[in-house]
Amino acid sequence: MGFGVGKKPLSCQAFEDVANHGRDARVHVRHMTDSFCSRCNSNEMASSTAQIHVLGGIGLPSSRKPNHHSPTTVFFGQRVAKTSPLNAAFLRLAKTNNNGKRYNVGPVRVVNEKVVGIDLGTTNSAVAAMEGGKPTIVTNAEGQRTTPSVVAYTKSGDRLVGQIAKRQVVVNPENTFFSVKRFIGRKMSEVDEESKQVSYRVIRDENGNVKLDCPAIGKQFAAEEISAQVLRKLVDDASKFLNDKVTKAVVTVPAYLMIPKGQQQRMPVWVRGGTFDVSVLEVGDGVFEVLSTSGDTHLGGDDFDKRVVDWLAENFKRDEGIDLLKDKQALQRLTETAEKAKMELSSLTQANISLPFITATADGPKHIETTITRVKFEELCSDLLDRLKTPVENSLRDAKLSFKDIDEVILVGGSTRIPAVQELVRKMTGKEPNVTVNPDDVVALGAAVQAGVLSGDVSDIVLLDVTPLSIGLETLGGVMTKIVPRNTTLPTSKSEVFSTAADGQTSVEINVLQGEREFVRDNKSLGSFRLDGIPPAPHGVPQIEVKFDIDANGILSVTAVDKGTGKKQDITITGASTLPNDVVDRMVKEAEKFAKEDKERRDAIDTKNQADSVVYQTEKQLKELGDKVPGPVKEKVEAKLQELRDAISGGSTQGMKDAMAALNQEVMQLGQSLYNQPGAAGGAAGSAPGGETGPSDSSNKGPDGDVIDADFTDSK
Repeated sequence: MGFGVGKKPLSCQAFEDVANHGRDARVHVRHMTDSFCSRCNSNEMASSTAQIHVLGGIGLPSSRKPNHHSPTTVFFGQRVAKTSPLNAAFLRLAKTNNNGKRYNVGPVRVVNEKVVGIDLGTTNSAVAAMEGGKPTIVTNAEGQRTTPSVVAYTKSGDRLVGQIAKRQVVVNPENTFFSVKRFIGRKMSEVDEESKQVSYRVIRDENGNVKLDCPAIGKQFAAEEISAQVLRKLVDDASKFLNDKVTKAVVTVPAYLMIPKGQQQRMPVWVRGGTFDVSVLEVGDGVFEVLSTSGDTHLGGDDFDKRVVDWLAENFKRDEGIDLLKDKQALQRLTETAEKAKMELSSLTQANISLPFITATADGPKHIETTITRVKFEELCSDLLDRLKTPVENSLRDAKLSFKDIDEVILVGGSTRIPAVQELVRKMTGKEPNVTVNPDDVVALGAAVQAGVLSGDVSDIVLLDVTPLSIGLETLGGVMTKIVPRNTTLPTSKSEVFSTAADGQTSVEINVLQGEREFVRDNKSLGSFRLDGIPPAPHGVPQIEVKFDIDANGILSVTAVDKGTGKKQDITITGASTLPNDVVDRMVKEAEKFAKEDKERRDAIDTKNQADSVVYQTEKQLKELGDKVPGPVKEKVEAKLQELRDAISGGSTQGMKDAMAALNQEVMQLGQSLYNQPGAAGGAAGSAPGGETGPSDSSNKGPDGDVIDADFTDSK
């Protein structure tokens, strides 16, 4: 999380300087916003987070005398000359060379950087961007507001992402990856239950981390890799929608809600595909301060779906004696049907479930035809609903508030549409939940607002975030000593002084931990480092100050200093991934390789389609022209046509391109030979003045002999 500086209006002097310094340098400004100038009561142009690209970088000599008293200056703003009413913007970079001659660098282009907000969800993801000062959902390539967080690999090795991957999950369950966000940053020992809910194989690597097996291409993926592929599609779709390259994004942050001013306590409640989160916010005068946050990372919409899946499988096993949970295709069909039934029960009191041909035995095919009521669904999920209470109570306790102090409760996430969830919130808080915002869009919209804050497009909102879990270090006896308690407002800096545990100890190991348990083994290690060179002394004598700094973006820096010698060692922790740096670097390179391979594969498909079209059109043209084509010309065209057919059969992209180019040359000769034949329109038009005309010409002459009737088309 972070906050940025708002836009600053340009001074009128900048505009005057631009006009006075000449009009030969041009600047193209995109995504500019109007701002008010207090000096002359006029509207001027201001740019936020602009990047300046010099086009060509050629020095252009200027006739102005050099000014040795001022440094190189950059001005950008609205042109004040009356010759152009357009809101153009100009920039001049002036430098003086060794000969005292002044040079302009240009033309240059000022490009406003586009930053988007991405909600990387467990089930679905969304992208939003600031458009016209408002956060707007960016539709994907399929025209949808959300994109399924699903990646699949076909038997041929092709990668599918989004809706197209979700469509084929039933026929390709072992190579289709969904709900992978639940595995990010976790060890295999932490996800035993979750790994049984998916149709693909979840395995353990040599370090105990989670890997996802993909038999189609014989590779094992980290959950982060699959999520990165989803992010790549989201960014590519956003770039096409915005018609601008996107290089920066704010990914999945708590919702920012555009609420009227006034000091109020708000409680956003997130129930999403994989997690349940509760935050308590204080909102007033554009400042959004997170007072506390709590949640359950093993509780989400997928868990509600699983209760329906287990209920269906148990009933089928009782009636037919077959365990559908061991059949991956049947399990996937059960999962999809359970999700649909859950969604229907949000608006209906019962849902019909029909699964024909779910499996087959020696007696023939087996089917599932049943009905589930809302009451039965709530009964199956009663323990999950009870688990929702604890994070709500913890967040209020950490914020030192009670339910009567809460002014409004806001529900976020698709699973908050479940009537039982809304009723639980209603009973606990005594307030009617606010369901006016679209729970599927709100996180992405909030991320877009934060992106606007960071880029300078939004200047009237500030977010003050908190640490979700306590951070500390390991001390004697395997005890975790907390330095930064959970729900501490960011940015923050805290330090404590420690000493050695043994006589003559010359080094200490600093193990940085995150969590709420009392012992090291029950918490997560974020990283460790060693401080050496401590002078030998009795235990308890050396003084070692350990300082924890967390900036507004949540980046943690830990520094240990021996007060006696001044020796210092530190570590910076930017994320909680279980992947080492070399693995991350390898994944980045592989992602770039995949992007190149995808582009080459697309080029090959497009080229083949184009070649097939050229073959068809050429064959059709030869057939229509028939004997009108001279024999030698026809033979050359047919020879090149056969070369193109052979290239298509060979599958070489470059070969097809070369063959198409050669065929096009012969086809052009074919057209030229037709027009050069006697009696052709082209030949008549090209005859010498005074020459004889064919008999067809006389039929077009009018009564006066020099008027020709012709049809024409007015081209606008």
